[in-house]
Amino acid sequence: MPIRVLIVVAIAQIVGWGSVSLTSIVGTRIAADLGVDIAAVFAGNSVHYGVMGLCAPFLARAFERYGARRVMIAGSLVACPGFALLAVAQGYGAYLVGWVILGAAGSATLTTAPYILLTEIVGRSAGRAIGAMMLMTGLSSSVFWPTTAFLSDFFGWRGTCGVYAVAMWLVCVPLYLYGVPRRATAPPARPSQDAIPAEPPPRTGPLALIAAGTALIAFVGFGLSAVLVELLIVEGLSRSEAIGYGSALGVIQIGARAMDFLGGGRWDGLTTGLFAALAVLAALLLLAVGDGGPVAAGAFILLYGLGSGAMAVARATIPLVFFDRATYARAASRIALPLNLASALSPPALAAVLTRFGGDAVLVLAAGFMVAATVALLVLARRRPRAQLTVRA
Repeated sequence: MPIRVLIVVAIAQIVGWGSVSLTSIVGTRIAADLGVDIAAVFAGNSVHYGVMGLCAPFLARAFERYGARRVMIAGSLVACPGFALLAVAQGYGAYLVGWVILGAAGSATLTTAPYILLTEIVGRSAGRAIGAMMLMTGLSSSVFWPTTAFLSDFFGWRGTCGVYAVAMWLVCVPLYLYGVPRRATAPPARPSQDAIPAEPPPRTGPLALIAAGTALIAFVGFGLSAVLVELLIVEGLSRSEAIGYGSALGVIQIGARAMDFLGGGRWDGLTTGLFAALAVLAALLLLAVGDGGPVAAGAFILLYGLGSGAMAVARATIPLVFFDRATYARAASRIALPLNLASALSPPALAAVLTRFGGDAVLVLAAGFMVAATVALLVLARRRPRAQLTVRA
């Protein structure tokens, strides 16, 4: 994997994810300006994820025919008018349309697209490259939250959206245009890495299990991220303690990604996913039966951070166990639909459960989802291609 390409993709992803996270910083200003409540503002992010998922299956053919580089350039071009519409929106309807455009652009540029790009370059061994990219992109909020705060103080939230609109054309498009090979290809892979001659590539069964497992995992991950501070408060911590523990989560998650990367490919995405799912499940049960004190909360944050950080890598690399570079784009695009829909629906769903039924109900629901995801991963492990088992034996 050329380091230059990896850095280029990581920078573009940091810009892409960091810019769409602006509501975390300027949400109250947007709400006051548009005359809506804060929940309505964050609904824009849910629309963003939902549209990303709905568009993903339709982009599969484009990824296969034109390659990820061209699709990502087109997506960056589309993102510019999305931010521009947010900048000039005078009503809530126009605001949501802006997020629809950004969702369509995100489907072509964020998450699934770079995974496809790196798989085009490296093949089945792209897992380590994806892990390295995710290690770097984990810094997006650390970079862009203060950037958004700085820009909004000078230009307001509308001016900040304008800056990000320009950045899509002047930063992301040139990065993909000049920093990525015209058609990402790699030298022919060794049979043990990129081909499974003993059996045909898996189709509906594994694909459905991967989609179900990753969607369940995403529901828990994105939902808990949205309600984590309030959940810890309900479980017995003070607000300052809850914010402190929540702030440590990102560092632990990045540490988990680093551990997976430094593992050097000793385990594949499916193995990582199983261990990560068990860690998350243990963390949820520990917090549920704990006394709500700092020790139980600290153990929860540590286990959950390690598990959820590794799980983020596993979501991207599990398909590499079953699909080679020729079929990965179509598989990843299909998986993206339920994954993004789960990501969009989980924050309001878990917030509603927390408000109506309390923190223990959230933990039990999340644990149930993780049990179901673990079962799906265990079934997938039994269906691992024979050539993969031979290689790792």
